[in-house]
Amino acid sequence: MADQKDLQVREKQEVTGPSEQTTAGPVFSPDVDIFETEKEIVMLADMPGVKAEDLTIDLDDNRLSIKGDVAPFEGTNEEDIVTEYEIGQYVRQFNLSEVIDQSKIEAKLEDGVLRLTLPKMEKATPRKITVKAT
Repeated sequence: MADQKDLQVREKQEVTGPSEQTTAGPVFSPDVDIFETEKEIVMLADMPGVKAEDLTIDLDDNRLSIKGDVAPFEGTNEEDIVTEYEIGQYVRQFNLSEVIDQSKIEAKLEDGVLRLTLPKMEKATPRKITVKAT
């Protein structure tokens, strides 16, 4: 069993790296939990503030890319007094193995959590082959 100290929540972290950004503002890597069953892999990505119309999921050459934009919450006549929640863009990529049936991937966004269901390819069911005499 894991110790309570091992289960601390990680703060939102801005992505830093050698690549150049093509959009203004901070870019964050969403926290992701991954679960596996016999038939599928399920990914839960924490993307608070992202609306379905501002979410893009692309699949290209076995690479699954997730990108979500968060717009400012304040109205046009409102002025920030305290800002603790950073807005920006969420970006994360995953390389998919040949086990995933890419044509059946499903996505659902609810309460700031993106749920990706990645079905596994159906295995050939074992069977007995009858030999015919000629």
